[in-house]
Amino acid sequence: MTAPAKVPNKLINEKSPYLLQHAHNPVNWYAWGDEAFTKAKLEDKPIFISIGYSTCHWCHVMERESFEDNEVAELLNKDFISIKIDREERPDIDAVYMNAAQLMNGQGGWPLSVFTDTDKRPVFTGTYFPKKDSRYGIGFVTLLERIAHIWKHNRAKLFEGSVKVIGELNKSGISKDIDYEKTIVKGFGQFRNIFDEQYGGFGSAPKFPTPHNILFLLRYYQAKKDERALEIAERTLQGMYNGGIYDHIGFGFCRYSTDKMWLVPHFEKMLYDNALLARAYCEAYHCTKNPLYAKIAGEIFEYIERGMTAESGGFYNAEDADSEGIEGKSYIFTKYEIIKLLGEKDGEKFCAGYNITEDGNFDGENIPNLINSDATDDKFYEDCRKRVFKYREKRVQPFKDDKITASWNGLMICALAYGGRVLNNQKYIGMAKNAAAFILNNMSDESGGLYTRYRDGEAKFTAVADDYAFIIWGLIELYESTFESCYLREACRLNKILTENFWDNGALRLSGKNSEKLIAEIREIYDGAVPSANSVSINNFIKLSRLCGEHKLEEMAVEIIRYFGRSIETAPYVHSFTLCGLMHLEYNSREIIISGEKNADFISEIHANYNPFATTAYADRDISEDIEFYKNYNSKGESAVYICENSTCRQPVNNLDDLKHALRN
Repeated sequence: MTAPAKVPNKLINEKSPYLLQHAHNPVNWYAWGDEAFTKAKLEDKPIFISIGYSTCHWCHVMERESFEDNEVAELLNKDFISIKIDREERPDIDAVYMNAAQLMNGQGGWPLSVFTDTDKRPVFTGTYFPKKDSRYGIGFVTLLERIAHIWKHNRAKLFEGSVKVIGELNKSGISKDIDYEKTIVKGFGQFRNIFDEQYGGFGSAPKFPTPHNILFLLRYYQAKKDERALEIAERTLQGMYNGGIYDHIGFGFCRYSTDKMWLVPHFEKMLYDNALLARAYCEAYHCTKNPLYAKIAGEIFEYIERGMTAESGGFYNAEDADSEGIEGKSYIFTKYEIIKLLGEKDGEKFCAGYNITEDGNFDGENIPNLINSDATDDKFYEDCRKRVFKYREKRVQPFKDDKITASWNGLMICALAYGGRVLNNQKYIGMAKNAAAFILNNMSDESGGLYTRYRDGEAKFTAVADDYAFIIWGLIELYESTFESCYLREACRLNKILTENFWDNGALRLSGKNSEKLIAEIREIYDGAVPSANSVSINNFIKLSRLCGEHKLEEMAVEIIRYFGRSIETAPYVHSFTLCGLMHLEYNSREIIISGEKNADFISEIHANYNPFATTAYADRDISEDIEFYKNYNSKGESAVYICENSTCRQPVNNLDDLKHALRN
């Protein structure tokens, strides 16, 4: 006898893979919108908001334990209005309630569980709750019963901390003029103090890649010639690659490591991690010329091209940690499997190279890794890896979230465009161009502004500051890699929208003037899993001010630093990408302008030179039509390179030997 078909709830009409995963729960879920809040007021019920994303392991666990459970559903349907939110579609809502959770509990995470009144004010927050009480804390059933009781009988108690929390959420940053040099040096000292000498990275388990920390360290080395900064960066890059957090069979990085060795990952793969890590490995190669870093970056790009690129050119969001309901199942192997596949001799050698043993390193099976391994990058290992990958592909694959989000695509465009010029690979630049074209053509509204998400033919949700900042960053990199003025023109256009709609007395708000009004206006500078819109915009504003001759933008970068000055000065190591902006302002920066005939040798030499504090432009006739100061450069005749440093310009260079000397001095 077949089981009766499950009746879908209101989420069945949504596009989000995460919401669709919950569309057949017995919970009467609503998407965020007026319908849910109107019903809550009419029925005088508190609201339960559950925020997560489709590749979140503990979101899946809470769904299996609670949201698919009839007992829990009965409590939610009787006493609450329940709203499900994909945090990747609505980062603005997620940011408001995540900040509230951190204020109320000192921590946050996903799934994020929030109870609010009918005016959306948070009265209780948490993350994952098991269905039943345990020695670890309250169960979800008990929590629902208690909140429902208090709502009916002692409602005022729920609001004791709510007003204070909303006040804190709307607080401005503590403005302060800071000493850039002291703050930069202090930040490096903090990284040095928490560096793991044995395995690389910072602190202990769990360990997150946080690639912008590497970008800071590479820039610090470039500016200070401090070998310790480079040593910390390289040890971390090598430690992450050697560990199981890197997929040695199919390439790409997982979300984070559950241990300090980088061995056992949380197996989900996120677009933003791989974009930022590819950028970090490309910069490390650019700085050191170590071919290992170019190899790793190339493998990340291969993974993105193979498995995370839509036919349209945009990039998908993520791949799940789970398959067949088990975390990591598609990624792990027994030694027996490998021997059976490769044969005794080749199998033993491959297993020895990738630390695959009979006892295993993960629940009796094995995560391939290179920790303390002598495996070399030769034809034997590559041929075997391909055979193992082909075998692995026959398994049930993890779920893929095929949304396309503007912000994370911006990060991958940035990585590919930069990687294309550093690794001298036009394919990567082509991938970046295709994605940029898709975003600009399919995720723009009638006024030219951006949408946050595209899926199944639909672009939706007014873009947040991250979307603009990250796309602008990608377009700047595309311009510097191609010198096609359309990319600089689009970067300037979107930056104008960003500054007009999101700028608020010294910093950028996450939500713009045209966005839905929430209970708080969030301004972020903390660089977490991704850099903040403000920290990226500090760097964008500096570059655009010099590429476009708009000094006001550099002044706005300084304003952002001042706006968040107290936070940056107190804990600079959690503002690592902001520190990159401080260094661009504090240390010797360059503007390089190519004029006349487009000389491939000159461009190649400029691109080969690692200087993260430089901007490069080509003063052709096209760009001169839009940007006035390029008219001062001769766009015809013999090629010449103008190098300006600290507001002082040198004599133009018109031969390759002189250019090499100028770039290195």
